[in-house]
Amino acid sequence: MFRNPAIAFIRREEGGSMTDPFDYRGVLAPYMKALIRIKESCGSTVLSTKWTYKEFDEFTIIYGLSNPVITKDLIGAWAKSRENDCSRTFYGKCSRLAQLAKYMNEHGVKSYIMPLPKCTNDRGFVPYIFTEEQMLAIFRESDGLQRGSHRKDDPIISLPCLFRLLYSTGLRITEATSLRNKDVDPDRNVLRVGTWGNTKNGEERLVPICSSLKEALLKYLHYRSMLPVKGVTDSERPFFIKLNGTAVSSANAYNWFKKVYTKCGIAYKGECFGPRVHDIRHTMATHSLAKMIRKGLDVYTALPLLAACLGHKSLTSTEEYVRLTCNEYPELLEMCISLNEFIYPQKDGNE
Repeated sequence: MFRNPAIAFIRREEGGSMTDPFDYRGVLAPYMKALIRIKESCGSTVLSTKWTYKEFDEFTIIYGLSNPVITKDLIGAWAKSRENDCSRTFYGKCSRLAQLAKYMNEHGVKSYIMPLPKCTNDRGFVPYIFTEEQMLAIFRESDGLQRGSHRKDDPIISLPCLFRLLYSTGLRITEATSLRNKDVDPDRNVLRVGTWGNTKNGEERLVPICSSLKEALLKYLHYRSMLPVKGVTDSERPFFIKLNGTAVSSANAYNWFKKVYTKCGIAYKGECFGPRVHDIRHTMATHSLAKMIRKGLDVYTALPLLAACLGHKSLTSTEEYVRLTCNEYPELLEMCISLNEFIYPQKDGNE
């Protein structure tokens, strides 16, 4: 049955035990056991993988699988049997089965590598990831905004630059609207975030300014300087202001952002599905990680860089963007699976 010489490693397995809960009996058992051995030899603790493969092994027996190949139909039938799994649990199982399929492909058995599913967070929110084309449309639309009234508290002057800053830096909206003039230094190409203790973890950080953002900042400063507002350039004054010189609020940004993306033909999907202005941060992180992966940047380097820019105290939060990157860029799936193997083996003491 096995023609590939590499399968000799798979055949060297101990006999099953009546007390062994991981005594796989289906036709995929040799591959499951071999992959588990490889993971253990690398120092990974693989209890979650063992249980996932045990569950899948039992399903293949009930399914009547006789040919040792993972097919799309098999995965589809298995997925329907897991409807009671929460989003995070189901994602983990899919990732482990995708690793198994990848391993089988590498050993000459063409198997279906499933795309990883959406994974909501604990509050039920599904981050909305804008495409690069949608972000360009949002920028164009914000550039063309016109005043609908003569209200002096109109934030329209700040919005084109604010939206670009959010996408370029991944700042939280409260961090961006709390920036003061002294925090923004285009000459040194850096933002000082959190000088008022307004970050999520209460810590300050430096965020780089790229050339395109610098251009947007300088253009905004040019137009802002024309406002008849006294002290608009004072170091302690808010950086993003309305026409009357008061600070743009997070609520202002959200309301106008919704108007802008609606004009771009992007539909609002509901409270838990957005889009929300905070989704620009998720989009920036996902696009940035995809770009680094495409350039071949090592994951040990990529994730800490992204975490530092986003203001994450640990990699735990940053790792969530690996899931989003896999979802939004299917062509990077195999690379994302490798990232998952790096990230998740020791995440909770099991894997």
